[in-house]
Amino acid sequence: MAEPNGQRGALRPVSRPRLYKQLVERLLAHISEEGLSTGQRLPTERELAQQLGVSRASVAQAVVALEVQGILSVRQGDGIYLLHQADPADTVQELINRRQRLPDILEAREAIEVKITSLAAQRRTDGDLAAIDAALAQMTTEVAAGNRGFDGDLTFHEAVTRAARNPMLTAMMGLLAESITETRRESLSQAGRPQQSLAGHRSIAEAIRSGDPEGAAQAALRHITLVGEVALLTWERDDVPGIEDPRTNGDSVGRRGTGLHHAPGTDPNGRRIDPDPQS
Repeated sequence: MAEPNGQRGALRPVSRPRLYKQLVERLLAHISEEGLSTGQRLPTERELAQQLGVSRASVAQAVVALEVQGILSVRQGDGIYLLHQADPADTVQELINRRQRLPDILEAREAIEVKITSLAAQRRTDGDLAAIDAALAQMTTEVAAGNRGFDGDLTFHEAVTRAARNPMLTAMMGLLAESITETRRESLSQAGRPQQSLAGHRSIAEAIRSGDPEGAAQAALRHITLVGEVALLTWERDDVPGIEDPRTNGDSVGRRGTGLHHAPGTDPNGRRIDPDPQS
């Protein structure tokens, strides 16, 4: 049945408050209303943006959110496909949970991986350098083929961790493995991110090869800051140019904890910002 604005059902335009939730809910509602089954293709991002009355970038972010959760699959040059049906309430709740825990995961990564990278620059062997180079080559091949580079990214960080030769830090990375995988998928699903991440890895590798602990630590810090620049944490601010958070005196949400940047979900003074603002 047509709405007063002429749009139908789930794909009527969305209002701005809590946009990221509404977009995900509307996409899932569209899948249900259209009776789409596993393996079927959704409308293009451009078509979805027009029907929902939001920017194409916002639709792309919603698609990424559902892709990270394993509900949709984006095939380069082909389209958006449904991997499996999902309960809207459960999906949105998991989206909120991810948005809330990402800043904590990133802070933990910063604390551990910056030190690991510094130690790797001091302790690496020729074998370690060969393993790091092989991981870079693997990710280069994956990205050149139009893939996200997940496997090469994982292999690179594992090689750097081994080069640090610290069993306790290695064990801590093991404990964080599932959470790190979550941030990896979130980050590498951003537009243009695989190429940026690969460049960051090359900077880290060069500092390790040069035996420069400080340079390696700084390169690792820049890399993790990049990993934290994901749409899930800035969604509504990005969709409405000029929006300000009153809790940061008009500053946009940024990063904490490094001296150079402040972490996702915090203001420049390190104060936690509600990761799920009520607009």
